Amino acid sequence: MLVSYIVYLLHWVITRNHIQNAAQEFLPLLMLLRRMSSLLSSQILELANFKTATIEDIANVHDKAYVFGLEKAMDEASDSGLIFIEGSGPTYATSTTFQDSLIAAGAGMALVDSVIAASRNSPDPPTGFALIRPPGHHAVPKGPMGFCVFGNVAIAARHAQRTHGLKRIFIIDFDVHHGNGTNDAFSEDPDIFFLSTHQDGSYPGTGKISDIGKGKGEGTTLNLPLPGGSGDIAMRTVFEEIIVPCAQRFKPDLILVSAGYDAHVLDPLANLQFTTGTYYSLAKDIKRLAKEVCGGRCVFFLEGGYNLESLSSSVADSFRALLGEESLASEFDNQAYLYDEPMRKVRDAIGRAKSIHCL
Repeated sequence: MLVSYIVYLLHWVITRNHIQNAAQEFLPLLMLLRRMSSLLSSQILELANFKTATIEDIANVHDKAYVFGLEKAMDEASDSGLIFIEGSGPTYATSTTFQDSLIAAGAGMALVDSVIAASRNSPDPPTGFALIRPPGHHAVPKGPMGFCVFGNVAIAARHAQRTHGLKRIFIIDFDVHHGNGTNDAFSEDPDIFFLSTHQDGSYPGTGKISDIGKGKGEGTTLNLPLPGGSGDIAMRTVFEEIIVPCAQRFKPDLILVSAGYDAHVLDPLANLQFTTGTYYSLAKDIKRLAKEVCGGRCVFFLEGGYNLESLSSSVADSFRALLGEESLASEFDNQAYLYDEPMRKVRDAIGRAKSIHCL
């Protein structure tokens, strides 16, 4: 398993009620993963020396005017310490944000390089997991949005196509919020399938089930808004009835995952009730799916997650799943927090998606 640990001590994550240092956010997670690494050192490889993404790499997804404008804004951030990026929703920048974002995008690209290289020599290549900040799936081609600066997954997808000659990329986004930036970047691209599950009505208000792409890309976007209260049963059903048949039909060369952990029942920014066990199952099932449809080529990218304890537990259990280890979710999950899932509404949503996409 290839892992890129990137912690930005000076990059700040803005949540609803406070500004949080990314080092604080990652510390509990890194402590857990370091303990795992010491036990599983032969299975976890940390990529430490990789190239920072270039302006041209970013411009494969984002307008150059935005990229250069953000770079110029760093002077203002240096003077004031923290600036709000106008028109972006809740996105702030420090004097290091531009460089941090280039490093984050570069980390994802490096993992794609490593996984693809390994797949040429093995039928069972390692899975990549980019632990990066800032996150990326809200960043639209013309600007930042929702804590996101550059679209890390989108940039990695274009990199896989243009550098490695992979044609078809399948992107799974299970963050509680719709990945509108990734959606917009590829809405007209028939060679990139974007599939997002997210809470219905949540930020940023996009990702309607009727949004299926447009032009040549019509049919290669699938949005599945889930009703509040959806949890483990709902997601297992979605995986088997929506995600698997879509991937099997699309026949991708690579799977990329926007892995958001803010659908956890303890997360403060939404109202789904995923558990650490849900994320273990997702990681295990996605790895199995990648082996079936694209020779095991798969890279995860960290997106949202705002409860430090559930984030740490869930990412660590995702690692266990990817490494073939037993889940420790039962040590963290508390069934007392859970309530009956709205399965009738979930079934209705799944039925609509299956009808629209002929599944």
